[in-house]
Amino acid sequence: MTPLEVSEPRALKEHLHSEVGLSDFLEIPQALIDRFAEVRGDRQWIHVDVERAREQSPFGGTVAHGFLTLSLLSRFVEEVVRVEGTRLLVNCGLASVRFVSPVPAGARVRARVRLRECSEGADFVQATWRVTIECEGARLPACIADWVVRYYA
Repeated sequence: MTPLEVSEPRALKEHLHSEVGLSDFLEIPQALIDRFAEVRGDRQWIHVDVERAREQSPFGGTVAHGFLTLSLLSRFVEEVVRVEGTRLLVNCGLASVRFVSPVPAGARVRARVRLRECSEGADFVQATWRVTIECEGARLPACIADWVVRYYA
């Protein structure tokens, strides 16, 4: 799927309730999980202790932090949506987030992006992106989040 490209933020409204893109797959290696654990200070064994996770985890190995998976939202949306005429993009937060299934170390993930809501302010357009992060080969998505972004023209 080619990226959605719009000439200005207001043109986003034309894509309301549409799936606008599917990102490429991105591998989540153990080394990335380890670096994320170090930055966050979250070294829980289910993320960083490969041997223990293999033996004791219900997932059969280490898994990525939910917040690592969530942090990929901006990367994936930027990959599939291009809004020209934007001088400033502001992250307004998340309307909802669900971690549905784990992302095992070494897995590949990608995102489906849909424009869920779109409204105009005095000098901005606010978009709510439904981002569904899929883990290759998994039956259920890893994460479903509604991300609110303001585009200032």
